[in-house]
Amino acid sequence: MSCPFHDKQPDPFSEPRRKDGVLINPFQGTPIPMLLRHDEVRRAAKDWETFSSDAPFRIPIPSEESVRTVRQLPLEIDPPEHSDYRDIVEPFFNRARLPEVIAQVEGLVGTLVTQAVARDSIEIVREFAIPLQSRALACLVNLPQSEADVWISWGMHIFREGDGTSKGAALETYTQGLLDRAAAAPGDDLFSALTQARFRGRPLTREEMLGFCNIVFAGGRDTIINSIAFVIGHLSAHPSDFAFLREDPKRIIGAREEFFRVLSPSTHLARLCKRDTELHGVPVRAGDLISLNFAAANYDESVFDQPEKIQLDRRPNPHVAFGFGPHLCLGAAHARLVVRSLLKLLCEKVDCIETLATVDRYEVEATYKRRVAYENFSVRLSPLSAT
Repeated sequence: MSCPFHDKQPDPFSEPRRKDGVLINPFQGTPIPMLLRHDEVRRAAKDWETFSSDAPFRIPIPSEESVRTVRQLPLEIDPPEHSDYRDIVEPFFNRARLPEVIAQVEGLVGTLVTQAVARDSIEIVREFAIPLQSRALACLVNLPQSEADVWISWGMHIFREGDGTSKGAALETYTQGLLDRAAAAPGDDLFSALTQARFRGRPLTREEMLGFCNIVFAGGRDTIINSIAFVIGHLSAHPSDFAFLREDPKRIIGAREEFFRVLSPSTHLARLCKRDTELHGVPVRAGDLISLNFAAANYDESVFDQPEKIQLDRRPNPHVAFGFGPHLCLGAAHARLVVRSLLKLLCEKVDCIETLATVDRYEVEATYKRRVAYENFSVRLSPLSAT
């Protein structure tokens, strides 16, 4: 089954991936070579001694020096320190596997789907996906849903929608307040845990706590929002795939992974070269950045048969939508829970999804233009008849 996004626009990295294996793009005026092939992206992701993440503010692309003041942890640090930082928060991110958290997320998805079905139409990005991402995050970090009401107001992306500088400062002020309250009256939430955590025998500094908070709120926000909208868009465009999943709910797990592969919510992340090297004939000096392009790797024809076709039963599916190696996405289990719950509840409650209007969202750079879901997406959900 073809993907509605790529029916209109093929994979923008196809030709350079096959021909050169690397594509140089100027990001914020600096030419950065992007690795495009699956095996090379995975090798580089594991080779932190050559391709380092110890580059504060510069691992996300575009870089974020102007919109935040703290290093995101554990994203922007290398092993072995990375592992010790990750160990502090990983138990909270693994809550996405707990039966009680799964039940909470399925309950809130069910409520949102029921509310959407009762309406004549709904705009998916801001009226469904952003509330779902925010409320599911509250379940994950064990805060009340009243906090999610604040997060819903932040829009699609903390730094890249609206005035990123002022939004970044507002986020830091907000998280300082969360940490102050947690320190004064500790609870069972992630932020209380940060105020009591220790790194190699010492308490975390407030800057380190803020580094964790920053990635919790900014790191996986737009990626999950885009994933939710993408799934609904595909099921609307291809009702036969919707029927395929409804016929056997066991197919949802494989379909979820294929959706992540095809969308590739994060196009790429940077790495800082620690020593002089060469990428397909392109010299890279120590201190320069390269990019690991996960989106390009997920369409590598040497790994994925007919990569621009959505195959909901694709096996195997070694996608790198969540990265690879020591920096495998902390929020992967949470993202998987949200999308699996969405597919489950749509199959249980919705007969068909009618697209009413769309405005596509693009990532536009000098050497490529990539569709990454929707700016706006209005649909009508018809209820599944009771039998």
